[in-house]
Amino acid sequence: MATTNQSQFEDHLPLMADKLGGDGLIEELCNGFRLLMDADKGVITFDSLKRNSSVLGLENMSDEDLFGMVREGDMDGDGALNQMEFCVLMFRLSPNLMEQSEFLLQEALEQEFDCGF
Repeated sequence: MATTNQSQFEDHLPLMADKLGGDGLIEELCNGFRLLMDADKGVITFDSLKRNSSVLGLENMSDEDLFGMVREGDMDGDGALNQMEFCVLMFRLSPNLMEQSEFLLQEALEQEFDCGF
């Protein structure tokens, strides 16, 4: 996938996580999935992604990049993204969000162990 398109996710997901919290972020990812999915199949296909890509500002992505996005997230090999595959892909495309999550986990663990002893 092209770096410029990937950076859109890197820039926005951490901001969304800060603003919405964990549950809110997951809810927004689920909303994004519903916007991009093929309503008849209940998954994101290449065609549904291409048709709805402008919703996420991705209308300038090439067909190759859109195919690459589906391939990269397709863990079960069915050629489409189910909701979990989509959410995992969005997290994978956002290394900054993953780093932030690791920091918050470490902080929570330190607080847990510091409080009781």
